[in-house]
Amino acid sequence: MSKVSEKIKEEFLALLPPTIFFFIALHIVALVRSLMERATGLSAFSSASIAVAALILGKAVLIADMLPIINRYPDKPLIYNVAWKTLIYLVVSAIIHYLERLYEFTRQAGGMVAANHEMAMQMIWPRFWAIQIVLFVMVLAYCTLAELARAIGGTRLLRVFFGPPPLPVLTRP
Repeated sequence: MSKVSEKIKEEFLALLPPTIFFFIALHIVALVRSLMERATGLSAFSSASIAVAALILGKAVLIADMLPIINRYPDKPLIYNVAWKTLIYLVVSAIIHYLERLYEFTRQAGGMVAANHEMAMQMIWPRFWAIQIVLFVMVLAYCTLAELARAIGGTRLLRVFFGPPPLPVLTRP
């Protein structure tokens, strides 16, 4: 394998866990939002936009993990990095969630200032915070598993959860 294809494979494999996690988490959030609004369910369009958002968030997590500020406590107990990363990711998710709602209101109101005012008046804030709580729990779970994988190794973590892989059956010629 060439170095380029090896690097692409490495990046793809690193991108899979956060992308799969956020794909599932964002579908849960969309379903919760849909149930709160008494809608009938998720459309194919929303599922496709969730997939794109999951890819973006997965890559954003990988980029953020390379920043020195995100891994502030590498020599302390895992809870320090888990709490720090959860806080950062939760603030970012709250901003994204707010901007997403603001975009929806901007289409109706015609301008950002009017949309922000209209959103503040019409938005059901307990629903907004309920979704943030769901996101908090999911991000906390992700950060906990990611830090645990970093500390003990991904292969060992998989063995702890799923057991050792079965031995290949040897057949005699």
